Amino acid sequence: MTDTQLLSRPASKAADGVPRPAPGLTDEHEQLLRQVAVRAEALLAVATAGHWPARELAALLGYLRAEILRQAADEETLLFPASGPHPGLTRLARDHVRLRAGIEALEHAARDPAGSLAVLATTTQDLLCQLERHLAAEEAVLAGAGGTGSTPATTDLGARPHEWYPLTEGPVIDLDALPPGQDVDAAVERLRRLRRGERAELRGSADLSPVWLQISRFAPGRYSFACLEDGPGRWRVQVTRRDRA
Repeated sequence: MTDTQLLSRPASKAADGVPRPAPGLTDEHEQLLRQVAVRAEALLAVATAGHWPARELAALLGYLRAEILRQAADEETLLFPASGPHPGLTRLARDHVRLRAGIEALEHAARDPAGSLAVLATTTQDLLCQLERHLAAEEAVLAGAGGTGSTPATTDLGARPHEWYPLTEGPVIDLDALPPGQDVDAAVERLRRLRRGERAELRGSADLSPVWLQISRFAPGRYSFACLEDGPGRWRVQVTRRDRA
């Protein structure tokens, strides 16, 4: 099953017609950890070969910033209050601070391409282990006494779907590959992650103006749009994040 199928589907029915529960926090954590692990393994493979993994490091850091840090914030907002007073929540909040510090350590290593590959590899492995331990502890605490509680995924409580990120990662955003009804929001979310001067290309089989209208409402004057192909049947637009509005 793909990440999109896992996170976008509603509660389904088994062959006997009995409804199956929607994916919960454990499923959400598994997806996040899998995405981090894939990027970390790519980084470590290049580092082991003796090369500085600039592209792989950027990919890992991009995912950590956009998805892991957002997940921590969403959990504190959506899940922690619903759990009521619990001493374990204080520990989880501290873990989130440590995760941010671990990501900052990796960012620091990324700023020094002449640095030690061994240090970079160790920092990456330590962060991956830290994340895995934290997610397991979080599931145990939020499951409640005896571990019998049902903890929903943050996406079931209104958080942005996690499958958007891998589907929009990179310089080309293909709206046809995104879940129907979520394509414009997902494209806008990707454009919001562009850094100043960075550009991305939107592609689709339908008019792309809804993306322009939404991002212009969010950040008027911060993006420029250049039409590369204007239908019918296919549209392509190059979007650049301006240095200033």
